[in-house]
Parts: sequence; structure tokens; C-alpha cells
Amino acid sequence: MPSPKLPSVYDRVRQILESARIRAARSVNTAQVVAHWLVGREIVEEEQKGKGRAGYGKKLVESLSARITRDFGPGYSAQNLFYFKQFYLIYAELLEPDQILHAVRGESSEGGAAGKAPILHAVRGESRVSLRPSAEPWKPGRLHSNLSWTHYRTLLRVERPEVRGFYELEALKNHWGARELERQINSLLYERLAKSRDKAGLLKLANKGHQILQPADVFKDPVVIEFLGLPESHKLVESRVEQALINNLQAFLLELGKGFAFVARQKRITLDGDHFYIDLVFYHTILKCYVILDIKTGTLTHQDLGQLQLYVNFYDREIRTEGDNPTLGLILCTDKNDTVVKYTLGPEQQKTIFTSRYKLHLPTEKELQVEMKRELKELSEG
Repeated sequence: MPSPKLPSVYDRVRQILESARIRAARSVNTAQVVAHWLVGREIVEEEQKGKGRAGYGKKLVESLSARITRDFGPGYSAQNLFYFKQFYLIYAELLEPDQILHAVRGESSEGGAAGKAPILHAVRGESRVSLRPSAEPWKPGRLHSNLSWTHYRTLLRVERPEVRGFYELEALKNHWGARELERQINSLLYERLAKSRDKAGLLKLANKGHQILQPADVFKDPVVIEFLGLPESHKLVESRVEQALINNLQAFLLELGKGFAFVARQKRITLDGDHFYIDLVFYHTILKCYVILDIKTGTLTHQDLGQLQLYVNFYDREIRTEGDNPTLGLILCTDKNDTVVKYTLGPEQQKTIFTSRYKLHLPTEKELQVEMKRELKELSEG
């Protein structure tokens, strides 16, 4: 049996250099975040000393901005200094007292005990996250080297601490760049996931992020696909929506959420000579099952649900293999009558067949509030 091929000198050197580049970028990002937080801290503490003097804070910021810009160049406008101040006030516990001491002195505690451990961390490109070793696990609101100033600047717009913590967790778990984080906030991801959760579920969502434990945890309602650039029109045909989703598959997978892997488009199945075409097929790597996705540009009908049930049954009997869990089905539609869904699908079918509206624009909080009231009304009537 041939021995496994060992990495060449070039491969090993390349890994070292790439790891060094990653560490350098993280170090710069973290240093920038810490510096902005410390500047905000100085402004707040100075303002508190002169809080009895009218307009002192505004004059202080304007004066500081002019002098810092002269000495350090652009990037320190009065508006940016206001953001630094806001950053300190919102993230008051970003650094622990001894971390502040290290940062103010310009000291680093990235090193470790003599021996191979620090070298091993360096070669792997691993980060210790904090400015000093800490026995406490990281939690939202604390400094993290994978969150840049642009991430934090975006997070400042989120008012509620538990919601802000949710987005921190999701940004880290899903490796979101600042642009994707902004999109998820604008699409009200937290509110969409929170709609169907009780108080305990909301607490878990805020403290642990989006966890997928059962099929119902996978699907959002509504699904926001504003990135397709399609108009809000009754003239849209399903093939056009489907093509747009394929053209923007990466963005669509991000919107669907974690665990989705694309399998097929327009998958043909043949039953006694009759051909049927499934719009999109995915595999969910967390739930270990196929996901059949059907697109409807009109109001959902009971015939649509029956057709999706046909596809799910076929996959369960003909495609599913040992180790796969039962197939799930999702219909994306512009509108639906939940009572029709309730009486078309039995209790067991509702565990595997799901329906979601899709939005071709970012929803407003008012729209989601209307959705929540509608769902609460239906639950109370049920």
C-alpha cells in the first residue's frame, strides 16, 4: 500500500506565509478596534468631567477631530469620533480591566510558555482572541479578533443587546463579512427566526445563535430574496424566479441558512411514463436529509401541496439511502392561506412539508409585526 504523499517544502512554506498573513490582518483589525474603543472611553470620561458646561462634548469632539486629523491623517472626523464614543458606551465590557491596562501600555501577551506551544499556534495561524490569556470563554459583547471595526460599526445600529449578541454569534459562526452582516441585519433575520419561538426559545436564540435541532428550525418565513433584483409583479413566471435563484445561488444559500448544499435543478422524475420536474433539490448537511424546494409565483393552493408531497414521497422511497433522514419539502410562494395548509396537510405531514412566503424586497419591522399578529391570532383560533 503506497504511503500518503507528504507535503512538499513549498506547501509547508506556503502554509506558514498564508497563516502569517491571516494573523497580521487579524492583529491589525483587533488593534484598530481596541484603539477606537479606548478613544471613545477617553472622550466619555472627559465629557463626564465637564458635563456641567453646555456644549462641552460637541466642542471637545470637534477640537479633538481637528488635532488628530492634522497629526494622523483622515479617518478621524467628528462623526467618526462620535462612533468611537458610541462604541465605548454600547460595548462597555469589550475589554476587561487588565486588558485595558495592557492595551494602554502597548503591551502584548500573545506569547506563551517556552517550548513548542507558541510555535504550533503560530504555524496553524490560530489566534488567542484576547490581549491576554483568559480562562473565561468568549461571549457576545467581548472583543473577538474575527470581528473588524466595520463589523462593530454595523452592529452599533442594533439597539437591543440580545439581538446584537445574536448577530455577533451568527457573524462568527457563519464567517460573515461586514457586507453580509449588514444585509442580514437589514433583512431582520433575528425577527424572522424569532417569530415562532417562545420565551425560552428567544433566550436560546440570543445566547447561542440559530441552532438547528429539528426540521422546523430550518426554514424562515418570509424568505427574503431582494438580491435577485426582480420587480414586485404578478406577471413573474416561476422559471424566471428559479433562473434568478440559480444565478445568485451563493446569496440564496446564505439566505436559506446553514447546512444547505445544492444538488439539482429541474430534477426529472418519471412515474409510469409521466414526467415531473422538481424546481430545486438540496441536501441538508446538519439534518442529513434531502430538501425539495418548489417555487410558486401565485397564491398557494392545495394542489401545490399535493404535488410537493408527491415529490417528497418519491425521494423517500426511491432516492433516500441508509443514513438519510426523511425528506423535507418547502414551497416558496408569494402568498398563502395557512388554514388551507392546515387542512390539506395532516399533523404528520406538517412535520416534513413547509411553506414560506418570499419577499422581493427587504421587509420592514411593521410588516413583520403584522405577520406576528396574524400568526398569534391563528394559534389562538387553532
